[in-house]
Amino acid sequence: MVAELSGHTSPVSEVVFPLAGRRVWVAGHGGMVGSALVRRLAESDVELVTASRGELDLRNSDATLRWVKDTAPDMIFIAAGRVGGIDANSRFPADFIADNLAINMSVISAAVRTDVPKLMVLGSSCIYPKHAAQPMRESSLLTGAIEPTNVWYAMAKISAIKLAEAYRIQYGHDFISAMPTSLFGPNDNFDEGRGHVIPALMSKARDAVASGAESLEVWGSGTPLREFLHVDDCADALVHLAERYSDTETVNVGSGSEISIRELAEKICTIAGFDGELRFDPSRPDGAPRKWVDSSRIRAMGWVPRVDFDGGLRDSYERFLTTSSGAPRGSGGRVG
Repeated sequence: MVAELSGHTSPVSEVVFPLAGRRVWVAGHGGMVGSALVRRLAESDVELVTASRGELDLRNSDATLRWVKDTAPDMIFIAAGRVGGIDANSRFPADFIADNLAINMSVISAAVRTDVPKLMVLGSSCIYPKHAAQPMRESSLLTGAIEPTNVWYAMAKISAIKLAEAYRIQYGHDFISAMPTSLFGPNDNFDEGRGHVIPALMSKARDAVASGAESLEVWGSGTPLREFLHVDDCADALVHLAERYSDTETVNVGSGSEISIRELAEKICTIAGFDGELRFDPSRPDGAPRKWVDSSRIRAMGWVPRVDFDGGLRDSYERFLTTSSGAPRGSGGRVG
């Protein structure tokens, strides 16, 4: 690891919206973040409600409104969306902006019309300006140009955050937003062409070992720095915020450390048992040169990550090898 933020010593903030005894809807419970939230909420005294994609298309606003009216949740986590890496964003720009806009508009509108007590929108560190000062503070949102390789996804996410903020300001709804850094862990998308960097590299490393390849290609120069957070830590942070935070500005959720893509690739190859050559392809996009969020606000609320990065990588790779997670999931990742 090349850098690390120091821990925050502020006292734990008080619970202002206890989830115990409440009905909680995780929209997108089948995805990586959604399934992690389901695991985390299983530890709490909540009534968890979910709807599969076959039961409810979140892009359909009328169907979503009917479902929310019938279910009457007290808390909604919007973890649904179309997700993917640089390649998927480049190949399916219309899907990424249209689906994510539609999902968030449907759910937020339904929450407004049925007076859901609390709702959380999820952003992503990739929606901050490409050249934002590091570590990126929440206030840097919309202060510069977005990284072009994920502009479609970013525009939809920013719109969702601002829509929730607008309803909070104008009508007093307790809608909040969180900004997780890059995530990894169980139920990730391991399709090389559509997954994010960690699962894509794991898929490449597995294939290289299986074929006896002498080299493994990595997109870009290998120099960009990235911050990664295990998805179970993210879920814990989101529950922490749901109970303790009620304000307009989004809150960053990060691990506090960063690593270069080269070092990440080397770690993954070691875990996979690949000892060949890493070949970096500078003709492929690097993305933002650095993405490291300032998580001091949530640290001040008493939350800290618990999953060791190297251990989390090993666990993720082992799960990948022993499950069917490597199967493609369709154009550009999950929806709903």
